[in-house]
Amino acid sequence: RESMWGMLQRNEISYTPRRHHQHGEESLVGANCKQRRGLPTEYDQKNLQSARKQTEKGSKTSSTRIGRLICGRLSQDKPQLYFSHFLTIIQKKIVNFASSSCSEMEKTIDIDKILRSKMGDKARRVPRFLVRWLKHIVHEDEVNDFLWRTRDERGVVWLESCVKYLKMDIEIVGKENLPSPNDGRLYTFVSNHPLGGADGVALGAIIGRHYDGRFRYLVNDLLMFLPGLEPVSIPINKTGKQGRSFPEMVERGFASDNHMLMFPAGLCSRKQKEGIRDLEWKKTFVKKSVETHRDIVPIHFSGQNSAKFYLIANICKWLNLKVNIAMLFLVDEMYKNVDKHFRITIGKPIPWETFDRKHSDKEWAQRVRAMVYEMGNGGGGHL
Repeated sequence: RESMWGMLQRNEISYTPRRHHQHGEESLVGANCKQRRGLPTEYDQKNLQSARKQTEKGSKTSSTRIGRLICGRLSQDKPQLYFSHFLTIIQKKIVNFASSSCSEMEKTIDIDKILRSKMGDKARRVPRFLVRWLKHIVHEDEVNDFLWRTRDERGVVWLESCVKYLKMDIEIVGKENLPSPNDGRLYTFVSNHPLGGADGVALGAIIGRHYDGRFRYLVNDLLMFLPGLEPVSIPINKTGKQGRSFPEMVERGFASDNHMLMFPAGLCSRKQKEGIRDLEWKKTFVKKSVETHRDIVPIHFSGQNSAKFYLIANICKWLNLKVNIAMLFLVDEMYKNVDKHFRITIGKPIPWETFDRKHSDKEWAQRVRAMVYEMGNGGGGHL
């Protein structure tokens, strides 16, 4: 069995208009087929219709049989009949090929699978309309399409592709403050977290490129569904049974020979009295940086999410909900921030010896937080 398209490419079948000797009508005659005279019989028409129906249903019709029918007798009234059917067959072949190629795309982000991994058998109790809404709000199809096109990319290369995909217009202030990658030292980079997604991608791309991929994130384990992020991530889960391993995972990250990139607030920024600001910064980055003798590099990232996002976050806070529902909208917020300008301000490294006993680790963490926002407002940034 062979496609007509393949035979045409090898010039085994050609179609040229020729003058019908008997009736004076133009006919299409295959070079390897016997020229037939006269009008098509009822038998020819039935066979052609049968072959066409089988092709439309996706069955593999013999190319020889199709060739005989196409090269058969032509109707005196409609000499283009057989050739139009031939074009229909070729079109069906192309469409079927394209459909089969698209169906091969694997779903990296699968809401059904994520629910089962997090909830087990209880996932069946989630209403289907809610599952459909979740797929919509996380842009499952759009994200999977991007992940499929970048499926062979990992680490920094993948992060840079994300920046291009999101059309982020990035301005870097103080890039000269990034320590040299060849000074033999390790650093902790800390930043505010205004966007909850795109900011992490952009900083990872910049720091990762500067240090040739030698850095690690502390990220929510949900993000491990992103294969491109896996090589530069340390997955953490502060809740449930896996929460017990959080200190161990942090210890492992700081004990490695990689630079650490952290968002000490743990969550993306919220709308507060003084504006869009991070919640209280956790002291972990101070404590571990002192223990491992890592200088701390403060970074400010500009930008904000939509008013809708902050409203949802505040409602959850007022209701005292333990589940971070606002996090479900972060992908949607990421798409709302496509093609926007962001300013990244990098401060000078703070020696680890600075964090002495004059203040507690928690107090030092808040001082660094205040310094970061001072940098964002154009100030020098002082502790």
